[in-house]
Amino acid sequence: MSRFQLLSDAQWALIEDLLPVRTGKRGRPFSDARAMVEGIIYRYRCGIAWRDVPEVFGPWQTIWTWHRRMAGDGTWDIVLQRLLTEADAAGLVDWAVSVDSTIARAHQHATNITRPTGAGSNYTDLRSEPPDHAIGRSRGGWSTKVHHLVDGAGRPLVALVGPGQAGDAPMFPHLRVARVGRGRARTRPDRLRGDKAYSSRAVRRHLRARSITAAIPEPADQIGHRKRRGSRGGRPPAFDPIDYRGRNVVERQFNLLKQWRGLATRYDKLSIVYRSAVILHAAITWTKALSDTP
Repeated sequence: MSRFQLLSDAQWALIEDLLPVRTGKRGRPFSDARAMVEGIIYRYRCGIAWRDVPEVFGPWQTIWTWHRRMAGDGTWDIVLQRLLTEADAAGLVDWAVSVDSTIARAHQHATNITRPTGAGSNYTDLRSEPPDHAIGRSRGGWSTKVHHLVDGAGRPLVALVGPGQAGDAPMFPHLRVARVGRGRARTRPDRLRGDKAYSSRAVRRHLRARSITAAIPEPADQIGHRKRRGSRGGRPPAFDPIDYRGRNVVERQFNLLKQWRGLATRYDKLSIVYRSAVILHAAITWTKALSDTP
């Protein structure tokens, strides 16, 4: 496999039939759709400008246009859903899931776009662009936060993006596994592991309503508030420190995610374009798992 061929034949066979074959409804057929996908992967893996994508993949304008349209119509989400369905049918999904977020610095090329404040933005409508483009000012400057829900092996199930200064807990209820397939597709994990950022009444109430066991430590300030209230403070939430050790898989997944330099630093102006690249990375992860299955 050359440095320009990034997908094996087995990986490509898993997603080929779900990808568009024309530039538009009446556009001309692509000479090689696989080259388009590998050009997108190459761009994000190297963190280069679109116009610097090697010509071996085809015209960079076509690669960008294809990626932008698939980001807008949710193609990569459909690809990921199908891969999750096949992986679950093969028994590859470990439903002891972990949740966390990571910060990606926004390059100046991503921030030179008009945007209001983040108030009222909807980051869960995956096909529309939020007014602030999921860019906010955190301690490190302009940044975007990537929220991940991963299975017990650290493979991504759900990914959302939001501004860097936003909290983790408000985004958690929207990290829902949506899959396609015959019958009633599974979307409820067995248990969930999260850090102290997810220790809130709303999150714990949401998990109890779905009968999901939580391994979330209680912050010191919440412990103090509960003890000061005495019997009215209630019992401390259940916490299994042994099970909580498995949460490190989400941190390892972020390390793999940021091996793609175009994801470690955000260069895209539009959040739906940046998020679609995160979903593409997740899809590639599952194609590797499925293609390695005997």
